[in-house]
Amino acid sequence: MSKIELFVSVIIPIYNGEKDLPELIECLKNQTYNHEKTEFILVDNNSSDDTFKLIEEKAKILKNINIKCVQENEIQSSYAARNRGIKEAQGEIIAFTDVDCRPQKDWLEKLIQPFNDTKTMIVAGEIKAIKGDNILEKYADKRDILSQKYTLANEFFPYGQTANLAVRREALKVVGLFRPYLTTGGDADICWRILKEIESEIKFVPDALVLHRHRDNMKDFKSQWKRYGKSSKYLHQLHGSKLMPDYSTSKYSYRLLVWLIKEFPKNILKLLIGKGNFVDLIQTPLDMMVGKLRSNGQKNADLPDKAKEIDHL
Repeated sequence: MSKIELFVSVIIPIYNGEKDLPELIECLKNQTYNHEKTEFILVDNNSSDDTFKLIEEKAKILKNINIKCVQENEIQSSYAARNRGIKEAQGEIIAFTDVDCRPQKDWLEKLIQPFNDTKTMIVAGEIKAIKGDNILEKYADKRDILSQKYTLANEFFPYGQTANLAVRREALKVVGLFRPYLTTGGDADICWRILKEIESEIKFVPDALVLHRHRDNMKDFKSQWKRYGKSSKYLHQLHGSKLMPDYSTSKYSYRLLVWLIKEFPKNILKLLIGKGNFVDLIQTPLDMMVGKLRSNGQKNADLPDKAKEIDHL
């Protein structure tokens, strides 16, 4: 199959991202895809730091890549910011990543090729962890938390996460854009609407790689998993997808007992003889915490009426 060079618009929503921007922009500069066929639209979502100023400065300085800086200050939502970027976009293909991601140099080149097939409306690339020293980062890395293999295997409909996703512009003209007031689950929602309403396919390109910086503190870690639980409830209310099973107290207690009696002594021994690590030792308690957080997030969520609204081109 011959390579194609469709015009691509890369949309990146950013909230208080000044610390991540230099590394992200370096990754964008190094993309091997034809820069004359690429625009990078960085959307500041009402940041309180110097994000927008930094984007403007980079856009003026960097002459070899096309960076556009726009703002979405009316709605505090990454989906509203992505919609703002889409409305500015000129590309036949709309690609997405995030400010805490590091697209590898051949990311776009590989992500775009499946669009050679006109039935392909969505392409997902793989997401792996940026190696970190923090125990929460190591846990997320070991568990492949953001790998697309999980979302693409969703029993209701497959979907790709917006940290590494591309869609045809024509599909968005048919089904609409993201729900701007939705706070989580928007990537599944837009993929499912495309797959339901258009005769189309979603393709996976594991070599189109983006590295992601995982949460490194307990506050953000807990918030992330509660949000995943909320997403499950919202998608159930929007599409009728299955809810996750409730993580009951009895289930929690039984799992804790198994860990204490069987797993903990075995992993302590491995750690002492140098064949294990601390992540192995506490993986089960962290799994249990994650299950409880997701369960609580789902239980306490209820989709606001405004979040049902769909934006359009």
